[in-house]
Amino acid sequence: MTGRLLKLRRSESGSSAVEFALVAPAFLALVLGIANLGIFFFAHAGLKSAVAEGARYASISPKPDNDLIAARITDRRFGLNPADITAPTVTNCTDGGRPCVDIQMGYQVKMNWIFVGSGSWSTFNLTERRRAFVYKDSLSST
Repeated sequence: MTGRLLKLRRSESGSSAVEFALVAPAFLALVLGIANLGIFFFAHAGLKSAVAEGARYASISPKPDNDLIAARITDRRFGLNPADITAPTVTNCTDGGRPCVDIQMGYQVKMNWIFVGSGSWSTFNLTERRRAFVYKDSLSST
């Protein structure tokens, strides 16, 4: 009996399975975490691009009205789920006597953390703001 225990103790068969069982959950969590981070950054890039496009569109002369700017932002979004978008707001303003337009838009990013709370979804709110200066002669339009 002691000989069998000694032989079993020196045996290395199955050690790879034990190592895999120890490393696999951490590696899987790392891979899924990187994927969720990629989703987050993709949504941020889409939101930033849409608001920047609205700011470029607002700075042309003659200035388009605010509804057209908001429609342009909504049309130019990429990678964003329309149901999770907070409608863009376009506000006329002045900064140091110069006419400008403040543009703001929000987006809710939903991420699935399968290892925390058995598949719980977390929601992160992203907001992007941009100010675009407009020509003085185009202040008459709203």
